[in-house]
Amino acid sequence: MNRAQFIARRLVQMLPVLFGVTLIVFALLQLIPGDPATTMLGLQARPESIAALRQELGLDRPLWEQYLRYMGNLARFDLGDSLKFRVSVSSLLGERLAVSLALIVYATLLTVALALPLGIVSALRKDGLIDQITRVVLMTTLVMPAFLVGIIFLTYLSVRWRLFPVAGYGEGWREHLHHLFLPALTIALGIVPILVRALRTSILDAMASDYVRTARAKGLREQAVVSAHVLRNALIPTVTLLGLSVGYLLGGTVIVENVFSLPGAGKLLVEAIAARDYPLVQSTTLVFAMLVILVNLATDTVYTFLDPRVRL
Repeated sequence: MNRAQFIARRLVQMLPVLFGVTLIVFALLQLIPGDPATTMLGLQARPESIAALRQELGLDRPLWEQYLRYMGNLARFDLGDSLKFRVSVSSLLGERLAVSLALIVYATLLTVALALPLGIVSALRKDGLIDQITRVVLMTTLVMPAFLVGIIFLTYLSVRWRLFPVAGYGEGWREHLHHLFLPALTIALGIVPILVRALRTSILDAMASDYVRTARAKGLREQAVVSAHVLRNALIPTVTLLGLSVGYLLGGTVIVENVFSLPGAGKLLVEAIAARDYPLVQSTTLVFAMLVILVNLATDTVYTFLDPRVRL
């Protein structure tokens, strides 16, 4: 099976997974206390007004009919209208998703930029001073929740020292990078310790393998042995962990965007849940699920470039 066939097959397999996501999210929304009509009109609204709005929104219909109506619209690529914002979900998600994607890409780049050198140095200087300091610092950030790390960054780097903005997204790509640095770093610090530990272990295992001893016996320089033989093989499990961490990245955006007041899809999801905005919650969750699946597909495809022995 070539790469194109593999990708096409995985995309087809994605459909039942997305169907399951829509079903589970729809069922969970029915368990949330409250009612969209009551939330929109307020607790002091008259029962007649609430009943009329429920009928207008189609919330008085049986649950199976509501779900089939949603799936029918989804089959026509119609995500419906937001109950809170009174605009189409597609346009609303298009604006907010760009911020979240930029944050995820930024956090991924920072994660790789931190994890690779720290993992390599920790392995090559095993039990040395740098290795010990790296493990202590990263384990400290690992046990700290993302919102606490974000609050600490805001308190010192934004409020006291005024090195970074307190909130917002800015205008232009330079301001975007400046505004997103602390949120992206907050998310990255939750993943970097895991990747550093995995990469360090993989490098140590590779350095003790027979093919590395053979390469050294041939007279190759240590730098060539590490770059050509050790690092390439050690990166495979690290790439796996990075691909699996995309769920954490997306979950991190929900928390971090609210801490730093970023106008992204994560903050939008929290607002939609609070407002019982069913169409917006369902569509946002579905888009997040698609992103997770696509990143996992990209991770599997990258294997073929790192290790020619991998067959699709």
